[in-house]
Amino acid sequence: MQVLILGAGFSGKAIASTFRAKGAAVAGTTRSAAKAEALSASGIQGIIYDGETISPKLAAFMAGTTHLVQSIAPGRDGDPLFRPASPPITTLMPRLEWVAYLSTVGVYGDHQGAWVDEDTPLHPKSTRSIERVEAESNWLSFGSKENVPVAVMRLSGIYGPGRNALCNIADGTARRLIKKDQVFNRIRVEDIAASAAFLAERKLGGVFNITDHEPGPPQDVVAEAARIMGAEMPPEVPFETAELSPMARSFYGENKRVSNSKLRSLGYQFLFPDYRGSLAQLWNSSNWRG
Repeated sequence: MQVLILGAGFSGKAIASTFRAKGAAVAGTTRSAAKAEALSASGIQGIIYDGETISPKLAAFMAGTTHLVQSIAPGRDGDPLFRPASPPITTLMPRLEWVAYLSTVGVYGDHQGAWVDEDTPLHPKSTRSIERVEAESNWLSFGSKENVPVAVMRLSGIYGPGRNALCNIADGTARRLIKKDQVFNRIRVEDIAASAAFLAERKLGGVFNITDHEPGPPQDVVAEAARIMGAEMPPEVPFETAELSPMARSFYGENKRVSNSKLRSLGYQFLFPDYRGSLAQLWNSSNWRG
């Protein structure tokens, strides 16, 4: 198995490490030479890729790639591998056996707190989610045409070591932002990696929600982190008066509960099925800072 991670960021690095632990040859791309060196130092071949120019080093690894994980956001020009100037995927990766495309539950849009699953019609609100829907469609069409299983992994809010409510409390940046009836869905980064490996090993294609069992109000997650740490409870801040970036505010414009029943029905067992047990594990492992 030769695995290429296009976009070895927070999730991509976790996926790469999981495949490497299973004995696969793994490479990951990044825009930075320093980050490429750090990947290589961790046993993952680091390759510089800006989403446009495919270097000889990247082309050589692509030629032997059997499993692809595409984690690069599409942007206005679409997915990098489907842009007009990009060579055909089957030319770049003739040995390709399986693909994962990392998308977002944002493609569902706002459902006013109702449950959604993989069959729910898509009503993306933000530009970035609209771009994701197009990229999903391109990848699924590619898989159908080329008879290659493509798993579209719709990720919820990602957290893990170094990126969690415990860090925010320790840094003094945590707030309990209150918006009536608002819930968010979340997923531990290790479960993203483990579910990718689960789907890859079975060569499963289709659409899969990658999210834990328990959507919940964001302020409850902050309160639980404070309780675990024995820290002072961060103040409540009404959403209406909160100072938020346009992107952060846009997340609160969508409210839904995302089901993971499809993935569970296939036999995947979540490592961290809810935020309470997950935060406790992070704190007790002393790995919460990353």
